Amino acid sequence: SRVPLGPSQSRFQVDLVAEGSGRAAADESQKPGGQGGVAAKGSEEAKGRFRVNFVDPSAGDESPAEPGGGLEGGGVSFQNGGDTVLSEGSLHSGGGGHHHYYYDTHTNTYYLRTFGHNTMDAVPRIDHYRHTAAELGEKLIRPSLAELHDELDKVSPADGYANGEEGTPPGEADATYAADSKGIVKFGWIKGVLVRCMLNIWGVMLFIRLSWIVGQAGIALSVLVIAMATVVTTITGLSTSAIATNGFIRGGGAYYLISRSLGPEFGGAIGLIFAFANAVAVAMYVVGFAETVVELLQENGALMLDETNDIRIIGAITVLVLLGISVAGMEWEAKAQIVLLVILLFAIGDFIIGTFIPLDSKKAKGFFGYKAEIFTENFGPDFRKDETFFSVFAIFFPAATGILAGANISGDLADPQSAIPKGTLLAILITTLVYIGIAVSVGACVVRDATGNINNTIITELTNCTTAACKLHFDFSSCQKTTCHYGLMNNFQVMSMVSGFAPLISAGIFSATLSSALASLVSAPKIFQALCKDNIYPGLLMFAKGYGKNNEPLRGYILTFLIALGFILIAELNVIAPIISNFFLASYALINFSVFHASLAKSPGWRPAFKYYNMWVSLVGAILCCIVMFVINWWAALLTYVIVLGLYIYVTYKKPDVNWGSSTQALTYLSALQHSVRLAGVEDHIKNFRPQCLVMTGAPNSRPALIHLVHAFTKNVGLMICVHFLKGPRRQAIKELSADLARYQRWLIKNKMKAFYAPVHAEDLRDGGQYLMQAAGLVQNAEVRTVLFTKHRKQEYITRRTSCCGFVTEVMDSVTAMTSAAAGVPGSGAAQVAPTAAAPAAAGTVSVHCAPHAAELLDASSQFQKKQGKNTIDVWWLFDDGGLTLLIPYLLTTKKKWKDCKIRVFIGGKINRIDHDRRAMATLLSKFRIDFSDIMVLGDINTKPKKENIAAFEEMVEPFRLHEDDKEQDIADKMKEDEPWRITDNELELYKTKSYRQIRLNELLKEHSSTANVIVMSLPVARKGAVSSALYMAWLEVLSKDLPPVLLVRGNHQSVLTFYS
Repeated sequence: SRVPLGPSQSRFQVDLVAEGSGRAAADESQKPGGQGGVAAKGSEEAKGRFRVNFVDPSAGDESPAEPGGGLEGGGVSFQNGGDTVLSEGSLHSGGGGHHHYYYDTHTNTYYLRTFGHNTMDAVPRIDHYRHTAAELGEKLIRPSLAELHDELDKVSPADGYANGEEGTPPGEADATYAADSKGIVKFGWIKGVLVRCMLNIWGVMLFIRLSWIVGQAGIALSVLVIAMATVVTTITGLSTSAIATNGFIRGGGAYYLISRSLGPEFGGAIGLIFAFANAVAVAMYVVGFAETVVELLQENGALMLDETNDIRIIGAITVLVLLGISVAGMEWEAKAQIVLLVILLFAIGDFIIGTFIPLDSKKAKGFFGYKAEIFTENFGPDFRKDETFFSVFAIFFPAATGILAGANISGDLADPQSAIPKGTLLAILITTLVYIGIAVSVGACVVRDATGNINNTIITELTNCTTAACKLHFDFSSCQKTTCHYGLMNNFQVMSMVSGFAPLISAGIFSATLSSALASLVSAPKIFQALCKDNIYPGLLMFAKGYGKNNEPLRGYILTFLIALGFILIAELNVIAPIISNFFLASYALINFSVFHASLAKSPGWRPAFKYYNMWVSLVGAILCCIVMFVINWWAALLTYVIVLGLYIYVTYKKPDVNWGSSTQALTYLSALQHSVRLAGVEDHIKNFRPQCLVMTGAPNSRPALIHLVHAFTKNVGLMICVHFLKGPRRQAIKELSADLARYQRWLIKNKMKAFYAPVHAEDLRDGGQYLMQAAGLVQNAEVRTVLFTKHRKQEYITRRTSCCGFVTEVMDSVTAMTSAAAGVPGSGAAQVAPTAAAPAAAGTVSVHCAPHAAELLDASSQFQKKQGKNTIDVWWLFDDGGLTLLIPYLLTTKKKWKDCKIRVFIGGKINRIDHDRRAMATLLSKFRIDFSDIMVLGDINTKPKKENIAAFEEMVEPFRLHEDDKEQDIADKMKEDEPWRITDNELELYKTKSYRQIRLNELLKEHSSTANVIVMSLPVARKGAVSSALYMAWLEVLSKDLPPVLLVRGNHQSVLTFYS
């Protein structure tokens, strides 16, 4: 049977229960104070049944086995309830003070025998899905797959939380989540959202501007203005509801919603300006309140100094009182809001009652009660003093904002997922109906112009009577010639005049301004605190600290107070007001865009519980918000865009180390996937050839010169994959592989390398290379275009030469079936070291010698990081491989660090045809549109090299020769079988000419290219099975000896260059 589980299930005990007494014990535990924690006797005869007792952590260190120690005084137990039970020792709650999660795999107490055998496997449970610092309970760590697969191999959790989940560092857990849950004040949807939103939406505009808007626009267009504003706010409300119900919501309101959806860039920008807008809004509302108070003082002749300074004095006192209410705690602030709402409702009721009591004394001021004549006259617009529909809309729209007042305190709501949609949408509905109701009422009761003079009464009916006032026996025609002080057009206090008790309207104005100011004063610090906690702007981290059980941002309150006080004292709010409205609208636009973006990304994690939204409606809402920004004030809209863009660029540049699973990330993946699939259906074209480089780097930070050189010609052009072969036992290698993957990819990103890191477990280089060449790459272009190696150290030579040369053979075989390229290796740095093995491959290969001294080594490793200066890249294009040997140098020269380098081309030729060959090559290069500084034709390549160089070569290969002529036949055959890499006498004699050519080429390279920044040269090709590994490596070694860095390249003899358009 299913048992309801309480909210806190972090402690529980597993007791063995005898089969026969199982049901009785279960039944007993359902009674109040049941003995759920007492183990049944006869555990020896038990058949594997367990009882699970969930215990309230608030019981402290009390034993959960004691009666009454269970949840809410009664032990909640079930049998065979699942395998999630961990031992009491590992699950003991050590008090709420320290940051912890629970993890247990190998204790004497096993999980329940739900499936008939001892198992560590855990059944689904909410605690497995919590963040490490979850507010609603502790996180449990489920057994890893490795532990289930091999119980004896204990695996500790790599870190506190799964990849991509948010966590709080242990040091911050105390301050953040250690508060006793009993002392925290949480609000429901009415007090927390509905009341706040209604108070924030009903501003001072309701009492002193709505009647003027009806006078200007007429009843019909006034209702349209209200409806248009409501459309924008309703769409935003629906979008807010969708985001708010897509997972657990913490404090931060609009900032939290936007940042977790669109990422830290947009979230950081909006969070800062939204918090600032709320802080300045406090000043706006307080000044509105102060102006009303000063008007009352002026009427009674009680001004303290002068009008402006009185506003400053009253404003400063008011904001100080509001600060005191806010700092006293959210509970006091909520009580104040309730009182203000009651006053506001009484004021609205006072006006409605007043419309039904038309006093004769008020008729001269334009109020006649509900009359069809007045309704008809006021139905159409009558714009005056350069006002238009959009200017009236711009004045009204700020009165419709404030819909995020509830969402802004999301951290203080008991159930934000339920409260935000219900409270926000109901508040929009109620306030809209009130706005429309008051607009229609005042439009049907009050004429546009009135003199206020009781003597304007008409005793005899006029013949040319056309106005509603005239038909009601009042002549206000003088208002057309002179300015009157009453009527919808002229008197902002129409609602006071209409109301049954005028002072109550003044109280309503006070209530509307103070409630909005109080809501903004609470919202700004909460949003700012959430922003600072995420450390988007490192300099603001000090404002993240909270105080008390509710984690109140006292420092944020003080900052908000100072900003508000500053703007109250400046008292130039007419300039600031449109900017603030645009700041709010910018956040509305991004909330709408967040929903559209998340829906467009089709992320499986986007599953809002609120279903009444549509991605296209949200997009329309975002566009409408942007349009309204310009309608309100075009220069303020542009300023808002500039500020948001500036903050976006700043946060993007700083790259905060956060991963919130944003829709931007999801859409990036989706876009890459769609484009990759699209590419798979398109055949490659020679004009679009890009090098896709598989770089044998090992750990990327171990061969920086190789990485920087390859990155120089692949950055923003082609693909670069850094390969790391891991050997040894497979289990250990797989662990290292997963750990290295994140670490070295981060290293590449930190060093601004646009490359991928690909570790692979293989027995040797040859096998690993085969795996990668078949799997690495992009979609249809899965074949890797270019494979690059660096030379191995001397001590690695003997053990790896066979693999290296064997891999070259494999690459050559693969290349014949590939649409790309092949290549080889070596090059020397500042100093020459002894013979080292080089590992060629499939399209371009590099080797930078390791200098023997630390200083030289450091210089060699950073040689391609520096600007290369006005030097040369020497291209020894000896064999036509399809153009790859020429393309790579060209790509290098397109980069900033290499742009001053000139390309020199060296080709082989005959002495009697040097001029002809040079002109032919110059023609070819000009057709390829590749700039070059010089072309040199080498007519003496086949000249015999110097004797000392031949002797040096023979000395180098001596340790690797078989010397079969000096041994008996059977011994020689056995050595050949055991060590196939050795060089036979016959092989050495057979390929003497080719060996001499490599030695001679080295002499020519030293003669012509010893000062080049890098040498790009055609890679020699050895016939498979004919040339031994050692001899081939010796050729590469002698070819690159005592030279600048050498890139040996061999394309796959298919064109990568074309001169056709």
